[in-house]
Amino acid sequence: MELEAHIANSITTIFEEHSKLNNQIQIEQIAEIVPILKNANRIFFLGMGRSGFMMNAVAMRFMHLGFKAYVVGETTTPAIAEGDLLIAGSGSGTTGTVIKAVDTAKEVGAQVIGVTTTSDSPLASKADFTIIIPAAAKQKQDEHVSKQYAGSLFEQALLLTFDALIQTLWDLDGSTSAELNTRHSNLE
Repeated sequence: MELEAHIANSITTIFEEHSKLNNQIQIEQIAEIVPILKNANRIFFLGMGRSGFMMNAVAMRFMHLGFKAYVVGETTTPAIAEGDLLIAGSGSGTTGTVIKAVDTAKEVGAQVIGVTTTSDSPLASKADFTIIIPAAAKQKQDEHVSKQYAGSLFEQALLLTFDALIQTLWDLDGSTSAELNTRHSNLE
């Protein structure tokens, strides 16, 4: 198979996996968190590894919309407190650092939204609200769910799901691109 055809086939495979996954995501779980987001004093975002990179992108988008958004682990991130919200993403729902942060958030009275692949994970059981993205976690390589390596489908879907939510919040807010641009980085 020539290289271009192989790349085209890979792109098709990934888009087909997302199309299938899209039909399995329970949109009501996502809609349920909208009032929680709007009522939170501040929103903290956490994920480890590649899920963490996706959560960083999500945090940036929320900041652009005008939310007080922080990435857990950054040196300027304040302490979480009552009235705040932690959004934690972990494909397996078992990542130790994520679970410890969830416990801390709950101890101080913050709410927690967990985003994971399975409803029987520690993250799902501890979170106040859970969004299930039924992609294979990195520990469960399952070609029936995804031919991609490790948790790639989950990580991609995590970003796409939140981008859809952010697009919805922006549409409902009515802000213009120019208004959002005032919060876009201008120091690069």
